[in-house]
This record gives sequence, structure tokens and C-alpha cells, in this order.
Amino acid sequence: MCWRIWHLARKKKQIAWDDARRLAKRRLEREQGRDDAADDLSELSEGEKEKGHSNSTEASKDMSRINSVTQIWFDDDKSKHLYIVLISMHGLVRGENMELGRDSDTGGQVKYVVELARALANTKGVHRVDLLTRQITSPEVDSSYGEPTEMLSCPSDGSGSCGAYLIRIPCGPRDKYIPKESLWPYIPEFVDGALNHIVTMARALGDQLNGGKPTWPYVIHGHYADAGEVAARLSGALNVPMVLTGHSLGRNKFEQLLKQGRLSREDINATYKIMRRIEGEEMGLDAAEMVVTSTRQEIEEQWGLYDGFDPKLERTLRVRRRRGVSCLGRYMPRMVVQTFFSLLCISFPPLENNDFKLIITFILSFLWRQVIPPGMDFSYVTTQDSLENDGDLKSLLGPDRAQNKRHLPPIWSEIMRFFTNPHKPTILALSRPDPKKNVTTLLKAFGECHALRELANLTLILGNRDDIEEMSNSSSVVLTTVLKLIDKYDLYGQVAYPKHHKQSEVPEIYRLAAKTKGVFINPALVEPFGLTLIEAAAYGLPVVATKNGGPVDILKVLNNGLLVDPHDQKAIADALLKLVADKNLWAECRKNGLRNIHRFSWPEHCRNYLSHVEHCRNRHPTSRLEIITIPEEPMSDSLRDVEDISLRFSVEGDIKLNGEIDVATRQKKLIEAISQMASSNSYTSITYSPGRRQMLFVIAADCYDNNGGITETFQAIIKNVMKAAGLSIGLGKVGFVLVTGSSLRETMQALSSCLVNIEDFDALVCNSGSELYYPWRDMVADTDYEAHIEYRWPGENVRSMAMRLARTEDGDKDDITEYVEACSSRCYSYSIKPSAKTQRIDDLRQRLRMRGFRCNLVYTRAASRLNVVPLFASRMQALRYLSIRWGIDLSKLVLFVGERGDTDHEDLLGGLHKTLVLKGSVPYGSEKFLRSEDNFKREDAVPQDNSNINSIENYEAHNIAGALDALEIKLITNTKEGKKGTGTSKAAKKRHRTLLSIM
Repeated sequence: MCWRIWHLARKKKQIAWDDARRLAKRRLEREQGRDDAADDLSELSEGEKEKGHSNSTEASKDMSRINSVTQIWFDDDKSKHLYIVLISMHGLVRGENMELGRDSDTGGQVKYVVELARALANTKGVHRVDLLTRQITSPEVDSSYGEPTEMLSCPSDGSGSCGAYLIRIPCGPRDKYIPKESLWPYIPEFVDGALNHIVTMARALGDQLNGGKPTWPYVIHGHYADAGEVAARLSGALNVPMVLTGHSLGRNKFEQLLKQGRLSREDINATYKIMRRIEGEEMGLDAAEMVVTSTRQEIEEQWGLYDGFDPKLERTLRVRRRRGVSCLGRYMPRMVVQTFFSLLCISFPPLENNDFKLIITFILSFLWRQVIPPGMDFSYVTTQDSLENDGDLKSLLGPDRAQNKRHLPPIWSEIMRFFTNPHKPTILALSRPDPKKNVTTLLKAFGECHALRELANLTLILGNRDDIEEMSNSSSVVLTTVLKLIDKYDLYGQVAYPKHHKQSEVPEIYRLAAKTKGVFINPALVEPFGLTLIEAAAYGLPVVATKNGGPVDILKVLNNGLLVDPHDQKAIADALLKLVADKNLWAECRKNGLRNIHRFSWPEHCRNYLSHVEHCRNRHPTSRLEIITIPEEPMSDSLRDVEDISLRFSVEGDIKLNGEIDVATRQKKLIEAISQMASSNSYTSITYSPGRRQMLFVIAADCYDNNGGITETFQAIIKNVMKAAGLSIGLGKVGFVLVTGSSLRETMQALSSCLVNIEDFDALVCNSGSELYYPWRDMVADTDYEAHIEYRWPGENVRSMAMRLARTEDGDKDDITEYVEACSSRCYSYSIKPSAKTQRIDDLRQRLRMRGFRCNLVYTRAASRLNVVPLFASRMQALRYLSIRWGIDLSKLVLFVGERGDTDHEDLLGGLHKTLVLKGSVPYGSEKFLRSEDNFKREDAVPQDNSNINSIENYEAHNIAGALDALEIKLITNTKEGKKGTGTSKAAKKRHRTLLSIM
């Protein structure tokens, strides 16, 4: 036993030492990053000084554009028809009878996002709100979670609104519920499904509202880390502004767990997938225009822990923007405190218009974090809730209660049955049974304070349960501890802990506590938001709340209770006793809460929210995706479509025209004749349209030798894939796309020795997704794509910095040099010397983030090349872009990849597309430069069991064709989907029928 104790103590010290060393190293890197940024940003050029100071009016105008809260959102603007997308990926989400507390993933966030969707849909100017979540068809949960669509709010007559909808996107295994820690590998699948839905909805709304031009989302708002990553990828694919709400943050949780010293870094990562979660939050910071937080403490002490946000650097960049001076490619997201105070609530004396403008300008000059009061729905609070009316309570407690209770809420009887003396005030705690909710400390405080036990009862609403043993480990531990403490302090008859309650009964629980002149308590260790405190105040309940997090700001406005240290059980007991015993104080807190609660109404919240989003959109690029309209199909193209099927079917057999011409010649002559007829009928121009393709075959195999040269396998794969497409589907129905980390020049050289015409490709994606070319348009670059990905691209400002940061401390200067031949305006390429010491992708990305640079980094050509490209540029994002522009569903893409490849290889494996892994085709990859050992593992990013992925040992054409058949890839000819995929117009179909009738 002594040996075990010594070993555990030694292990704890080692964990603490490793953690301290890691934090010191990270702190040093952050300070270095801040110094680098300060050196670049400290001195202004003469031109910049003139721009910042030459004209005070211009400076003031620019300052207002950057810092202004805001142009207030006016309800009477009839021209706005906004489409808003919210994302809350995990948990059990539905509009009615929410099962809050059922598990650790189904808590206040679920309730908040559902109510936010409803409130936004009821705001004038908003046409439709979609809340996207995961579809769950598991027998473990109610069947309602498997319904694809659920209406959250029905639009009122004449409003012109569509309302709010809950859209459930299939993601991951269909037959089981997945906790949030296990959802990470399936995020690309959710992204693709969400993208398909949004594109479909944008088209439909465009036809209805915008003359056929797609109506893209006004904003995409991700809630929590997983949805933040989804929103970031969608924002990049659609070029739409993104907003992020963390709700709780992984890096803060990670630091707290390490300080406890009970779990090692590896154990924490294995249990909570914490490093994967942190990277999801970092990605959200990279892409977000605005981050909604709960408190200023969350900004400084929680978001301040992240690589992508430095409060000091953010201030510097904000000042430069206000002065109209370039930030040299650096960016920090705007932090908005969703606190409980609003600039709109400030009381000013009567002022002239100019004076008012000056005061507002003064505030905006110095207030660097803006405010959005949170929203609440008070429609369910009836008039009598704010009156001293306890007649119904007396009916429940009186001698004839058995007769009267049938007219009262059933939950009242369910709670009251626990109490020996139900007349006492009720101390109410409502949360899920999670250790961080700190319910056990509350129970100890109540059990050890005899005066409090004499004056009050305690009601614990801890989610729903059937059997404690069947609950998750953390929940069962909390509930077991609660029962043991009740027994230890002999609290039978004084504590209620009902097993079940409905979400619709929660208001009645608050009402019951208020009618007994009770108190609501939230003793959580940290409370990011504090939604239950606002709900309690709406029913006139004074509150006792943790001093850590959002409750601090809530009580500043409501002034209806007391703050306590959640670790101090005596302080908790004293605060509760003070409110219960002092009736004057209780009445004052109740009155204050009811008087100030209007500041948290949903309409006010939505107006402020939309005002901030409107301001963010002013900083976002205005270019929007256009979906290519498929042109009228020329007659010659129509004939090509039917050549292999219709014509051959029509001329089958040994029949010969006039007894002389054989079948093949007859077919050829007929095509030529009708093509000439089509030409004479003004079908002279043949317009190529990839939208007619039923499928896209994407060749993404990174075939390089150990020196980074392209191998002969590359050409063999191209030929075999094209041949297999003809064997299994028919070449006319399949488009080919090549995606590579090489430059266009290098790609053309590799294709020149291949027996394939370059124009057989619909598109070439080069330089790791930063460039897009169309061979059928004389290899013209897609300038729209260039504009699409340039968002936050630091350009020349990152060119030398990336090369310097990529070197290790003990590396040589010539380990990495710029490779000018492969560089372009959207890609900086660097040659890596063989056996050179360079930073891994995650370390290099961290260093750039700490300096305010947002880029995508890829090692390619067997780690002999580093490409630095825009944040939203990648091979997978380029394919998503093409799927939108060409109107091809992502499930109609087939990717051909090797077992290994560039450092973005993992991004190509997840999603709705089919993937065929060609084993042995890529002898050398770059994966060793992807992540450090302390980061998350491959299985946290790539799904292990994915029916969309197949692999073959031999990549000959017939083997590829067989693998495609195993993936159920077949030509669709007679279904509506197939007709849509080919893009065949009505006129083209008519010509097909005419042709067949002639024959």
C-alpha cells in the first residue's frame, strides 16, 4: 500500500512538472509572437501616418465603420428577407418536451439554441431560420430525433416569413447515439450534408425572393466546438460570415484537469478527446467574424489561452483599424460579450442630436468589446406569477388536498410528496447531474446547517432517470453521492429528488418554489451562461449563484440575489439562510428581478444580435457564389449522350440500311446528318457544361518518390481510372478532376507523358487547393475562385515569416528555402532539404496564429515542399466549391487516393463522397510532418468504419471497376435524380425523342 501511495504521489508530481514545463514553453512562444507582431506594427510609414491623421472627419468615419455597435436593427425594413443558419450538432435536440439533463450533452445549450431560432424567426426582416443538428435513429432514443425536419415556429399570417425549422442531418452510424467526444471523425460528413441542404434552400428561396439568384445565409452561427468547426468549413465553402459561441471551452477544461493532477495529459485526451476539441475551437476562431462570450473573464482568462486570440494583440489591431492603417495581414476575431447589460439601457439626460452622436462616438472609441443581452421568452409568465397569490398552493397543502390536487400541476404533487413539512420555503436547484454543477457541495452545506434545515426544504431537479446504474459514469457517481449524503445527514423528508420531469413542467417547478417564498441556487464551479438564473427571476425567485462566470453580470442588472464562492459550503449556507430568513430582503430581491427582467427579452436580444452581425458583414467580402446555369444543350451534345444507349439499341441486329451500310457506319452517318441539321437550325455554338455530369471522378493520389518527383504510377492511375469509368459507367456521364499539391507547370509536365488528353479533365486543382483551372477553357484560371479564397489571406506579409517560423531552433538556414517557380499570388511554396529539421504542421500553425496570421499549411511532394495557402483554400474545399458551382451533389463524387499522401490527406477521407484507396500507389507520404505526439490521433479525425471507403490492392482498370461496383456506383438513367444530374434540358429531351422517332 505504501508503495502504491508513493508511486501515485510521484506520478502526480511528474504530471505537474511536465505541465509546468509545457505551459512555460507555450508562454514563451506567445510572448515571442507578440514581440514579432509588435515589431512589425509599431512603426507607421509616412503614408500610413497621413492616412491615419490627415483628416479627422475621415478618421472618425473609419472608426465608426470598424467599432460601431452598430446600426440599430429596424423592424420596419420591408426589403430584408434574411436566411439564418444555426448549428448545434450534438445532444438530443427537439422543439417540444426537451429531455434536458438526460445526459451530459443535453443541457442548457439545447434549450438556448432552440429558443434563439424561434425568436430570430419572429423578428421582422428574417425570412427563415434553420437549426441544423444530427439525425439520430437509434432505438435508445425517441423516434422524434430521427425525423428529418421539425417546424419550431409557425409564421404568422401576412408576415411573409417561413418560420424556424429544425433540420436533422445524417452523420455517422445511423443506429446509435454518439456522445460529443466521439463525433469528431464524422464532422466532414455533417459538413457535406449541411452544405447540400443550404444550397438546396438557397436555390428555393432565390426562386421565391430573389429572381432566381440564390439567397445565401445571412450568417452561419456555430454553438460549441464541434458546430464551430462545421460553421468554419461552411463559411469557407460559401463565403458567408460566421459567428461562434463556445458555451464552454476545451482549453480551460484541460488546464483545470491538469491542475488537479489526477489524470495525465494522455488520459485526459483519451477520455475527452480534448486536443481534437481544442483544434475545433481554434478553427472556429480562425474563421469567425464574431465570437459571442458570456463574460469579460471568459475573454481574458479563457479565450486568452488560445493560439488564435491574444487580447493585447487584438487591441493593437483594433487601434490600427480605427486609424485606417493596415494590419499587415494580421487578424483577430471580434469578441462580443453576451452579458446582461446593453448600451441601449444607458440613461442619458435630454440631449441635442449632435451631443448624443458625440457621446456615442466617445463610447465606441473606447469600448472594445460590445454587448448583446441574452434573450428569454416570458410569454409563459402569467400575471398572477408576479402577485402574492398562493391560493392554489393552500389547496394543495390543505386538508382537502386529495380532492383539489387534480386541478394543479402534477409535478407539484410529485415534489411535495417528499416533504414532511411542505409549508417550508423551497430551495431549488435545477441542473443535470454533472460534477461541475457542484450539487454535492450544496447538499453538504444544507445538511450541516441546522438553522437552514429548520427553515427550508431542498428540491433537486437533476435530469431524468430510470435506473442510476444505466446512466453515464459521471452522472451515476453524482446521483449515488447525493443519495449517500441524504442518508448521512438524515435528510429524509427535507429533500426532494424526483426521477422524472418534462421540459414543459419546468415553469411550474419555478412557480412552486416562488409560491413557497423559496430561493433558486446555481452553485456550479463555473457557469458560462446562467440561463436558469434568468428563468428563475422571471418567476420572482431570488437567487444565490456562483461568482465564476455569467452570473456576475446577471446579478449586476437584476440585483435579485447573492454571489458565493462555489467551493465554500459555509458561504453557500449563509447566503441561502440570509435570503430565506430575511423576508424584507427576499421581497426586495423578488421585486428587483421582476422589474429588470425585461432587459433579457428575446426581441431585444435579436435586434442587438442582428445589428452586430450586420456590422460584421461590413468587414466580410461581398462576393457570393453563383451557381452556373446549365445552357441549352446543343444537338451534337444530345447525340453524344444517346450514342451509347439509344442509337445502339435502335440499330441492334444485322439489319443494314438499303442492304449496304453496316450498323456502325449507319450510326455514324445518322449522327453527322442530324448534327448538320442542328447546325442549320442555329445550334452553332457548343457550350461545355460540367453540370451535365452525373458523377465526378477525382484523382487525388499523391504519387511521389523519396525526392518529391512524380512517379510513373501517377500516369498509370489516370489512365486506369478513366478506363474504369468507361467500363462501369460510360465516359460521357463522368467528369474528371485532378487535385494535387504541385504547381500547374509541374502538373502539365507530368500529364505530357501520359496518353490522356489534358482536355479530358473538367478541372485541375493545383498548389494544394489554392488554384483552379479549366482545361476546356484554354486552361483559364477561375478568378471567382481566387476571390472566393482570398479572405484573410495575409499575402506578402506572411511570405518571409512562414519560412522563418518553419525552421527548428537547431536547424540550418538552408533547410528551407523559397521555391519561386511554384509560388503564385495565392500560394507560397518552399523547398525542404532532404533530412532537414522543420516544424510540424500543428506547431507551425500555432506559431502563425499567435502572430495573427490565418493560413492553411500543407507539406506535399513527399515532404520536400511546404505550401502556404489561404485559410479557406484546400483540395477538399475546392471540390465543395465545384459541387456548388456545377450543381453536383457531393455524394456523386468519387475520390481516388493512396494509403498516404500530403498532410491534407486526412481531409479527403471523410464526407459524403465515395473514396477508393489505391494501396501501394503512394510509396512516400508527408504524414510524419502533420502532428506532434501530444496532439490528437488519426482516429479522432478519420472514421474507422466508413461504408463510403473501399480499398484495392491492384489499381488495374478492371479492379477499379469492380471496387466501384462494390461501392454501389452505377449509372442512373431513369430516375429524377439521374436526369437532374445530367442537367439535360427539356428541349434536349425533346430532340432525343425526335431523333429516336426518325430512326
